[in-house]
Amino acid sequence: MNAPVKIETTLKDWETDQEVRWCPGCGDYAILKAVQRTLPQLGADPANTVFISGIGCSSRFPYYMESYGFHTIHGRAPAVATGVKLANPDLDIWLVTGDGDGLSIGGNHLMHVLRRNVNMQIMLFNNEIYGLTKGQYSPTSREGTKSPSTPLGSYDHPARPAAFALGSGARFVGRGFDVSKNLPDVLKAAHAHQGAAFIEIFQNCIVYNKDVFNDFAAPKGAEDRQLWLENGEPMLFAGGARGIALDRDRLELKVVDVVDGDWQAAEVLVHDVTNRSIAHMLIEMPFGPFPMALGVLYDDPRPTFETAVIEERAKASEGKTADLAKLLGKGQTWTVSGTAADPV
Repeated sequence: MNAPVKIETTLKDWETDQEVRWCPGCGDYAILKAVQRTLPQLGADPANTVFISGIGCSSRFPYYMESYGFHTIHGRAPAVATGVKLANPDLDIWLVTGDGDGLSIGGNHLMHVLRRNVNMQIMLFNNEIYGLTKGQYSPTSREGTKSPSTPLGSYDHPARPAAFALGSGARFVGRGFDVSKNLPDVLKAAHAHQGAAFIEIFQNCIVYNKDVFNDFAAPKGAEDRQLWLENGEPMLFAGGARGIALDRDRLELKVVDVVDGDWQAAEVLVHDVTNRSIAHMLIEMPFGPFPMALGVLYDDPRPTFETAVIEERAKASEGKTADLAKLLGKGQTWTVSGTAADPV
């Protein structure tokens, strides 16, 4: 786990005295509560926990967590979080960003924190719109999205956050949505992962993009269109009546019917979180013909960036004594005396 020492806390220990200022009904409220409920279960210590955000509705998050926090500038949260982790590798860092903050101006920074594999949890709230700045289309907005900046409909092909993360070298990619009872399980798995853990969280913007995810994330009636993945378990959905199999001729996924619960006969795949190729296929499944893949899609740790940095520092300083005066006096030096009026 990230936190070296577990302590006992409650949800109340993670709540601040700040007024939570999101629009009534915003999905961010549900995500906030999910995080505040999850941290006590992890044994996390508020004194060892840091929430770092960029700019946007999601980025108000640090104000509402009773821990250390840093509300940075647009798109730069990954760079700041990397610096914090390198300065104190023992800190448990959660990075909070949105589809606009993380995938437009911040896309380059997000890519590098993922490829470097800096040990932190990255929550990207995806509402497919710029909520804070009054509803312009974002990098994840669907083609045809009408907004103040695209009054006739967007013609941009949207970015896929989970595909971006996997392509950037992320070793953990998860998905959930704001009001899901399973979101805490995804957060726990991300926290257990050693390295950069990326979680895309579909979030309902009640004002500018209301119910855009209702086809699979509605509070009731959408369960048949959700594929919740669990390592070592068959990829079943629709109450076990359907599953995901591999079309071996075309090397692509397909939906199959499961008769009398016999998923083996239907050749339903068993989820292996270390299989990057299948993870990519699950991310790219078009919703409609396929269900929405949720849960932990990929989890295959490798050594973290800060571990390599620490080892390099130790090797470089081996057998040496810290001496600032000697360092300052190294090379060509001279002494200046006198005054500006009477230099020597």
